[in-house]
Amino acid sequence: MILSIESSCDDSSIAVTEISTKKLLFYKKISQESEHAKYGGVVPELASRLHAVTLPKILEETKEYFGSLKAVAVTNEPGLGVTLMEGVAMAKSLASMLELQLIAVNHLKAHIYSLFIEKESFFPFLALLVSGGHTMILRVESYEKIAILATTMDDSIGESYDKCAKMMHLGYPGGPVIEALAIEGDRDRFNFPIPLINSPLIAFSLSGLKNAVRLQIEALGGAENLTMQDKRDIAASFQKTIIAHLMQKSNKIFEREKIEDFAIVGGVAANRAINDAFDTLCKKHNKRLHSVALQYCSDNAAMVGRYALDAYGKKDFCEISKIESIVSKKDKNRKLL
Repeated sequence: MILSIESSCDDSSIAVTEISTKKLLFYKKISQESEHAKYGGVVPELASRLHAVTLPKILEETKEYFGSLKAVAVTNEPGLGVTLMEGVAMAKSLASMLELQLIAVNHLKAHIYSLFIEKESFFPFLALLVSGGHTMILRVESYEKIAILATTMDDSIGESYDKCAKMMHLGYPGGPVIEALAIEGDRDRFNFPIPLINSPLIAFSLSGLKNAVRLQIEALGGAENLTMQDKRDIAASFQKTIIAHLMQKSNKIFEREKIEDFAIVGGVAANRAINDAFDTLCKKHNKRLHSVALQYCSDNAAMVGRYALDAYGKKDFCEISKIESIVSKKDKNRKLL
């Protein structure tokens, strides 16, 4: 079995996966959303302190598996340095104490492998990785070969949803709130500009759209003067523009890429409207759309463990001293890469 640990941001999670069957034997995740909501976003130092409390509690529940473990896997990049350190410290201790192989897992690759939890992996496929920290389209040809076809020039879609909600005083996290409001809103009331619509660049950009939302809120008298219908209409118009932006750039990629399989991964993969739009686009280009189970869209240790299964098969292990130096560098910069 492989024990996997995830602490890249504000979710504490541990899983145990059986190597031969790929079966998830243990999985638990504790979210910190309620703790960070009062600040309108994740506070890194607070997240780190909460990981220090919750990760050992979850680990206590996995002791029955210790005798069957062959490796420990842990997210080591990218993420918040102070939170990554908590998971890495635990993984290093376990690997040393139980004399296990250590597997360093890239957080983005783990999201890709969320598609294969308790399943066999397949290649090649195209993937939209869309989350609070990342927005990119990838060509995934194999475990070793992943190419970035398009990425954001500034903000991620997930961060933009959260910021839009914050500007309307809707709380954190904002993505689910905006999605729910958009269902009852008039998507045509506000004509927000579609980013890069006249640009030949195959890339994403959300900063201009966020500013357009801010200006519209100010024109309506500020967040405190918005009616409930104003909020619904802003949410619907914002989401409509996000989807139009995704469709325009993705359509260009689909026209040139012959790979028939396409997947949406990452926290924003839970958004139903975005999924429906890509379902239509995939049908237009005769591509098969693959989705991740809802409980595995956001950060979790199950996806870390699933990636680790393929890493273990390829003997892609990491020395304890090496993983330490990688995280120390991230902690020094304290950036969400």
